Amino acid sequence: MTIITASWRDAFNASLQAHFAITIGDAGLTDTELSRYADLEPKEAALQFGEDYDLDRVDRGWR
Repeated sequence: MTIITASWRDAFNASLQAHFAITIGDAGLTDTELSRYADLEPKEAALQFGEDYDLDRVDRGWR
C-alpha cells in the first residue's frame, strides 16, 4: 500500500480546489480511494481524479 504523506494530501487538495473547486472532503475521499492516485504527482493525481469522475474544470469554462 502506498503511504500518503500530509504534504502530498495538501498539494492534492490544493490542485482539486484550483482545477475543480472541490476539496478532498467535498469529494468524500478516504485514504483507500486516495491511495489509487498516490503514485502520481499531486497535480497529475487531481487531474486524473477529475477525468475519472468526469468533473468540469473551472479553469476551462463552460462548454
